[in-house]
Order: sequence, then structure tokens, then C-alpha cells
Amino acid sequence: MKVGFIGDIVGKPGRRMITRYLKDIRAKEGLDFVVANYENASHGFGLTPKNAKELFSAGIDLMTGGNHTWDKSEIFEMLEEMPLLRPINYPQGVPGRGYKIVEVAKEPLAVVNVMGYFTMPMVDNPFIAANKIVDILRSEGVRTILVDFHAEATSEKRAMFLMLKERISAQVGTHTHIGTDDLVIDEGAGYVTDVGLSGCRDNVIGMDAKVPIQRFLTGLPGRFDVPEKCKSILQMVVFEFSEGRCKRAYKIKAYDDEGWQIVQEGRKE
Repeated sequence: MKVGFIGDIVGKPGRRMITRYLKDIRAKEGLDFVVANYENASHGFGLTPKNAKELFSAGIDLMTGGNHTWDKSEIFEMLEEMPLLRPINYPQGVPGRGYKIVEVAKEPLAVVNVMGYFTMPMVDNPFIAANKIVDILRSEGVRTILVDFHAEATSEKRAMFLMLKERISAQVGTHTHIGTDDLVIDEGAGYVTDVGLSGCRDNVIGMDAKVPIQRFLTGLPGRFDVPEKCKSILQMVVFEFSEGRCKRAYKIKAYDDEGWQIVQEGRKE
């Protein structure tokens, strides 16, 4: 089973890169399933029905959320009607679901969406929530489990992986928009602290740099905007799973119109 994961898609530049490259990547790499993080896909904040349909049509099968999940009011109905997740550790009673089991290459694959504590909205303990759902999935016979941990702190992401690695197939990090170079296969579980954004790469986390710089200089708030024109990037991690364990992990990047390539192989520990 080959599963691709795309980090935070940020606005129109990110969607353009997905539309331009994903179908070609799927075909040439033989991907069975593609997951992506949607929380910044519509002008940097949340997801609209139109943009969701655009991304699914481009070759994404399932999307995960995060702290910007609720930024567009339409998301409440979309979570019930589309293959979209929101973090599993939002309080009880919140619409949507935090995990989904799908059949891929004639095997069950579970995708779990969890959100961290540091700088995030109020949520239940992510470590307790992740422990509980992973144990439930395994008790139901699901061996292939992919976790998207949407968190700011690298220490939270690393601790989560070390807690879960014997029971999951892979954990990816999202939210910081900055790709890390620590892709690894540790005792049969794939891991990367953050996949990195797909969108503008010459600004500040995919947003026009003017407001963030002014905010750092003065402390005054301002509206973050995604530029219409910029230098763009697509970032994706691909995992090969067999019998619930990760056999190979590698990173793919595409820059603007320069095509895509494998840029990193996950080190086996």
C-alpha cells in the first residue's frame, strides 16, 4: 500500500500546485491513496465547498483539519457530507469525526487527525485521545494507521510519535508550514515532524510578508493575506506500508513550473 500525505495547502497558490502536479505524481509513483491537510486551503483560512471539490478532483482522497477547521461556516455541513476530518480531541459534541477507516489495496487504512496543546484552541488532551483511538483501532483489527498530528511544538510531535510508534504505521506533523528534514522509519513506523506547506514559499508561512513583519515590529494586529503571485512549492511525503509497518518513506517536492522530484529518503533506524 502506497499512501501520500500533503502538508498544509495554503490558498490558491497551494491549490494550483496540487492541480498541476498531483495526478502525475499519483500515476508515476503508483499511489493508492492521498491525504492532505485542508485547514488553510481557502485563502489561508478554512475550506469552502468549491475549493474542497477542486482538491478532490485534483486527486486527493481524504483531508484532515486543525485549528482553522471552523473558519468557514460551511464546514459544519461539509464534515458530514465529504471525506473531511477535524481533530479528534475537540470536545464531545463538536460536529464531524476525527478518524476514518477506508479500504486501500484491499486492506483497512485508518487516518487519525489529532491537534496539539501549545498555542492551540481549547481541546482535550491529545495524548490521551490518540492513545485511546489507536487502541480501539487495533482491537478492531486495523493494522495500518496514519496519524496527522497538527501541532506547533516539535516536542509534542516527537513525544506523541515515541508513545505511539509500536502501534501505528506512520505519523506526520502539520501546522507550522515549515518542512523538516527528519524523515525516518523508526522500528517500522514512519515519522516526520512537519511535512511543510504547499503554497507560497517566498513569504511568511504562505502569507504576504508585510503584515507579519509589521506585527513583529509593532505588536499591532493585521489581516494576513495569501499573495496572488509568488514562488510556489508542493511538499508531500509518501509511505509504503506492508502488514501495518512502514517499509519505505520518501519526500517529494515540486517548485513552480520546474517539475517534481524525490528529494529525500527516510532513514531506517
